[in-house]
Amino acid sequence: MVELLRPHWKAMSLALVAVLGETITDLLDPWPLKIIVDNVLQSKPLPPWLAGIVSHLGQNKLAILNFAVLAVAIIAIIGAVSSYTEKYLTTSVGQWVMHDLRRTLYQHIHHLSLAEHDEKRTGDLISRVTSDIEAVQDFISSAMLGMLVNALTIAGMVAVMFYYNWRFALIALSIAPALFLVVWIFTKRIKIASRAMRQKEGELANIVQEVFTSIRVVKAFAREDYEQDRFEKQSLENVDTALQARSIKAKLSPVVEVLAAVGTCLVLGYGARLALAGQLSTGDLIIFLAYLGKMYKPMRDLSKMGDTVSKATVSYERIQEILNAVSRVRDLPRARRAAPFKGKMEFDRVSFGYSPDRPILKEMSFQIEPGQVAAIVGPSGAGKSTILSLIPRFYDPTSGLVKIDGSDIRQCTLQSLREQMSFVLQDTVLFHVPIWQNIAYGKPEAQRAEIIRAAELANAHEFSEKMPEGYDTMVGERGVTL
Repeated sequence: MVELLRPHWKAMSLALVAVLGETITDLLDPWPLKIIVDNVLQSKPLPPWLAGIVSHLGQNKLAILNFAVLAVAIIAIIGAVSSYTEKYLTTSVGQWVMHDLRRTLYQHIHHLSLAEHDEKRTGDLISRVTSDIEAVQDFISSAMLGMLVNALTIAGMVAVMFYYNWRFALIALSIAPALFLVVWIFTKRIKIASRAMRQKEGELANIVQEVFTSIRVVKAFAREDYEQDRFEKQSLENVDTALQARSIKAKLSPVVEVLAAVGTCLVLGYGARLALAGQLSTGDLIIFLAYLGKMYKPMRDLSKMGDTVSKATVSYERIQEILNAVSRVRDLPRARRAAPFKGKMEFDRVSFGYSPDRPILKEMSFQIEPGQVAAIVGPSGAGKSTILSLIPRFYDPTSGLVKIDGSDIRQCTLQSLREQMSFVLQDTVLFHVPIWQNIAYGKPEAQRAEIIRAAELANAHEFSEKMPEGYDTMVGERGVTL
């Protein structure tokens, strides 16, 4: 997580200053009330340092009251400005981190070989690029510095309470070990439940993606009811998993509330006895009770943040699983840019299998000379597509060499290798962009004349010209609007 925030250290530094402002105002918040109770209503003298400040407003009780009221307003304004600054900066950083992480993940997925894509489900990858990254962004925006504010507030209040009366402070903190133990146990259970939820969400997204991209097949075989049942079954599993997670989260809050109430009862009983015995002023008791309420609130907030933290942790782990995946087909350390190909193709004792225990090709050798037309014929599953997939290095052979012009293609960079190849794929793939952009997809810098010439060679020029906007006509997904 640190590496994600490093580029935004300036904004985070300002946010930390704002956090300190929030913490200080939380600590100062009860003090004007103490001044009113002890120094205005009960006529106790002000501390010398404070009396010097108040003397600028006057020497009577009204001056002290005015000072207390002014202090309330100043504390509120500083707290509001600090809170706004912290939330604005963390939200901005969260959005930029989400963008950076999404861009990095998307780029890494593109650079994985087809071998890795064959093992991943598209819907699950989409879930990681969208909802998992959003969970990380939500943690940065709403929880990360909020947890720091709560932790600093608790530490500051504990320090002040110990300064005033250490016995009183110990009683107030007596429930803390039990509270943090409960939160720790529940957080572990919430994390496990969040992981199961994310997995189910990925499975549901995969069904949606699979059906929507195959909608013509679904309709052709009248399988709408079947796909509806399959979707509902997966959705019900999601609901069941989410309810189990919610059940765990729902139990945490009442337990924390009960423990906080126990602590409040202990402090209230002991503090009232000290006040009756004259060992504690009414203002000090108010300070303690105010701090107690403020201290238990951050504890409650921290316990509730366990859900956000667990979701972000699980999501970040899922993102890291993809980022740590190493492509099995990648440029070798000394790979060089390929020279212009003459076209001699050679398979030298090539063996390959999509899984180690099921070889598709075994010791295959053949040569195709430049300018020669070759056809690979055979029944489905014989390995025709596999042979073609090895030439642009969609996969690498398990043994043997694939050569072009006598050189091992693994000595060339992937981009320079594929730049010199053209493909007519089995499946029709068209993007939701203009016709000319689809034609020029493999060569974005192509001139208009080159695009038209390519269309003429493919017998696509005539109908492209007849489209409403010619080559600028937008093509529907997979070309359905042509």
